[in-house]
Amino acid sequence: MPVVLDPDAAAVLAALRAAGRPPYETLTPAEAREWYLKAREVANPAPPPLASVHAMTVPGPAGAIPVRIYTPLTLRKADGMAPCLVFFHGGGWVIGDLDSHDVVCRTLAAEGEMIVIAVDYRLAPEHKFPAAIDDALAATRWIADNAVALNIDANRIVVGGDSAGGNLAAIVAIDARQHGPKLAGQLLIYPATDFRMTHPSHSEPETDCLLTHNVIRWFRDHYLNGAADVDNWRASPARVDDLAGLPPAYVITAGADPLRDEGDEYADRLRDAGVAVSNKTYPGQFHGFITMGKILPRANDALHDIGAWLKALG
Repeated sequence: MPVVLDPDAAAVLAALRAAGRPPYETLTPAEAREWYLKAREVANPAPPPLASVHAMTVPGPAGAIPVRIYTPLTLRKADGMAPCLVFFHGGGWVIGDLDSHDVVCRTLAAEGEMIVIAVDYRLAPEHKFPAAIDDALAATRWIADNAVALNIDANRIVVGGDSAGGNLAAIVAIDARQHGPKLAGQLLIYPATDFRMTHPSHSEPETDCLLTHNVIRWFRDHYLNGAADVDNWRASPARVDDLAGLPPAYVITAGADPLRDEGDEYADRLRDAGVAVSNKTYPGQFHGFITMGKILPRANDALHDIGAWLKALG
């Protein structure tokens, strides 16, 4: 059955097309980053008040990694320590930064009543695969190793992200199964899990909007070093045969999203492997909707639902 955008999503898509934003694949990465940041002014809702937001850096394999720490007004604590979400922003490993997802992180901190630490990992094509993964792993390990100093409960660390960030979160969770730290959960918001891109949703005309089929290939070609990387599980977590023993997952997919089928399939495989999975599809939404709460009410609903899941983890 063809995907039908809900009225709000359809209106937003029409407005974006009318505004004349050039397709990302016709731009340089630097130009695409500028356009992506401009969009947040139109789409991001007002952020909730927080107790504090501060920047710092953590050590990484190629130097300091910038992070931003969000502490909400209401913070769940056990023995004085709070849960933490380590968040990786989306943007195809090429665009996006701490500012592009600032309101999302503020909202998740408030909704989940937990500390959120956003990680500004290195971007392609300046830093190709696996630079982003190496930074994500290094930041997560450093946060776990320094949990007490950060007032974080090392037993309640969740990794998460949207799109490319969901890809990084899934990979960190798989790596941590063997190398640590022990994670309490993984939040995968319309994650990219399979660079083969052979699922039906990658060729449906109804999913060729906003995150178009062409721009996905543009992101892939900037990020990966070549065809040999496609089947590397550190690029495509779906290539991992055994998903048993991974932390509980919350997987969100969108109906009009080229990544829909691979996200749903990954959730099913996690569930089949015995992982506790909550899986929710937003049928009338396109890829990227989660950041657009000012113009898409369903984005705010989704962030509220994520907050409820995070609190249910303990």
